[in-house]
Amino acid sequence: MKNRAGIYVHIPFCRSKCAYCAFVSHPCRRPPAYYPAALRLQAEQWAANPWVQECRFATLFIGGGTPTIYGAEVLAELVGFLKTRFVLAPEAEITVESNPNTLTPAALKTLRRAGVNRLSIGVQSFSDRLLDGVGRSHSGAEALQAIKWSRAAGFDNLNLDLMYGLPGQGEADFSASLEQALALTPEHLALYQLTLEEDTPLAKAVATGRVTLPDEDQAADQEEAARALLSGHGYGQYEIANYCRPGRECRHNLNYWHNGSYLGLGAAAVSCLDGLRISNVGGAGHYLRLLRAGQPPFAEAEGLSREAAFRETVVMGLRLRAGVVIAELEQRFALTPQACYGTILDELAQQGLIEFDRHHLRLSERGLRLANQVLSRLV
Repeated sequence: MKNRAGIYVHIPFCRSKCAYCAFVSHPCRRPPAYYPAALRLQAEQWAANPWVQECRFATLFIGGGTPTIYGAEVLAELVGFLKTRFVLAPEAEITVESNPNTLTPAALKTLRRAGVNRLSIGVQSFSDRLLDGVGRSHSGAEALQAIKWSRAAGFDNLNLDLMYGLPGQGEADFSASLEQALALTPEHLALYQLTLEEDTPLAKAVATGRVTLPDEDQAADQEEAARALLSGHGYGQYEIANYCRPGRECRHNLNYWHNGSYLGLGAAAVSCLDGLRISNVGGAGHYLRLLRAGQPPFAEAEGLSREAAFRETVVMGLRLRAGVVIAELEQRFALTPQACYGTILDELAQQGLIEFDRHHLRLSERGLRLANQVLSRLV
């Protein structure tokens, strides 16, 4: 039985849309009641698939959007249902993403009783000024309260998302939020640089000069200061944007970075089954209609060539500090980085951007800071 696959459940609804967000998510006061039932219908379809029946899933990740916009009872029922339709490993990592202002003590206790053992909270900043500047719907005080409630409910595997490069954010601002987060001793921290996505309100505001972002050097200084601070507090950087205490890596995301298999449930979710990528339709209503008609809610499917899958695996694996193991690549694809990339590897090594030998290929310290530029040459 296959053992490393994950299940991802996409809930594309939020209380409000952040100014920088380009994800498939829809702001609403009350999420549609039909959507959890639609997820169950797709789960039933996949549960009858022979590939799925041979799989023991190591992780379940409910993301969004904001999954906790639904009541905890709805999410607990969904988790319980999925456990009956798929074979989850006894020690499966079960994560729910959340925003601070959608959590209550009772809801957190309900999720924990349902078997959710990892909680991810989208804090982004503890500064109300910075949160308001990007359209976040919660306050710093609400974030602090949600974290304390999470601990009281029994969550001992907690991730906090923080952002740097926000409008009006200096190095001192980011350090203050990071120090506040460290005082709460989360097991995991994800630090994301704000990127401008086309057609978002923030991108339009920057284009018209109404908003100014920190420049690349300022953002890099924030990142460097964060790396030093986290290292001093016992957090290791195991991926470009992710830090954790020993043994607290996000197993679900590790499977993505190793280009493993996963099942995607929900509107706009993607499945990858041994290299076959299947995308669901993006509209929640269209998704439901197809399922009610007994049809799979697929928009498109793509099977990568051996070389394309190899390159994708290398690029994703190089996001990890450990990089990729050449013997594993050769066993999986009958290809090596040297055979696929030729002199590009030598050029990157001479520029001090990668390190490689007969056994491993990884980004150097300098390469980690310039990861997007390096990885674009290896796609």
